[in-house]
Amino acid sequence: MKKLIPLIVLLSTVPVLLLLFAACAPDEPADSGKTSVRIAYFPNITHTQALVLKNQQTLELAWEDTCDVSWTSFSAGPSEIEAIFAGEIDIGYIGPVPALNANIKSGGDVKIIANATNAGAVLLVRTDAGISSVEDLSGKKIAVPQIANTQHLCLLALLSEHGLKTADQGGDVTVNASSNADIVNLMDAGSIDAAVVPEPWGTIMEQNGNAEILLDYDELFQNGNYPAALVVASGDFIREHPDLVAQFLEMHESTTSFINQNPAEAQQIVNTEIELVTGKPIDESVMETAFSRITATAELNADAILSFAAIGKEEGFYSAVPEETDVFDTERNP
Repeated sequence: MKKLIPLIVLLSTVPVLLLLFAACAPDEPADSGKTSVRIAYFPNITHTQALVLKNQQTLELAWEDTCDVSWTSFSAGPSEIEAIFAGEIDIGYIGPVPALNANIKSGGDVKIIANATNAGAVLLVRTDAGISSVEDLSGKKIAVPQIANTQHLCLLALLSEHGLKTADQGGDVTVNASSNADIVNLMDAGSIDAAVVPEPWGTIMEQNGNAEILLDYDELFQNGNYPAALVVASGDFIREHPDLVAQFLEMHESTTSFINQNPAEAQQIVNTEIELVTGKPIDESVMETAFSRITATAELNADAILSFAAIGKEEGFYSAVPEETDVFDTERNP
């Protein structure tokens, strides 16, 4: 019988253990009765308003009694778009090309509701590549962060403007995609002749000493009046909460004014938020130069955005250019 005692003791304690475990288990979150507002952003300097809004808890304070605000960081446009399509994100800061992709793939349901930043991309050439004009890019290797992204479409428009074609179009300009960090290494190794990259990567490459800027942010496309980041919202959220969309836009615009009136403070806030996500801040000298190449503005340039769609259609990335009324929703009336 002695051999059975431990088993009997164990069996006798099971109900007690279950009660203890039940007592220690976390409660299911109670329904707060508040509206969830789920916001997406990138830890990028072009998503300046998002980083400042998040840091200062502007939305949380304004909606303290009515909304639960949550922030989700993404590193690529397609993954953010998938989250929007899955109903996991209501409002998102994102690049213009992914924003257009979302709008077109959703049949116009995902809308662009505001601008965030303009410009912020540069064309750099290797210092010993013998390139002093756009025409000199003939026969050269050029890197972009992603095929069919904002920088790639800017490059394609630039090449076409100067009578050049990529190799897949029957021309002699080779365009390849690599991550921004890899493009820096490729340039330093002499494996590419030029690159079109967003900030702060352009400044990093320039400061490394192996590349120089051929076209600055205001020379690359549309005199610098082209979007680097936009704000989109899901159709469901716009229809169900027009009041919150209007209030969000007001806070987005007031934050834009704060950034422009307090650039040094805004830079520090942005760098703090970037470090929280990536674990590493941007060097202060890089941040200062990169920030000077970006314009924070909530005002949409519909022509520039639709020109990206036109370039994408010409290159076979889109089947059609959407109608302006299907792309934008800038109504402020709740």
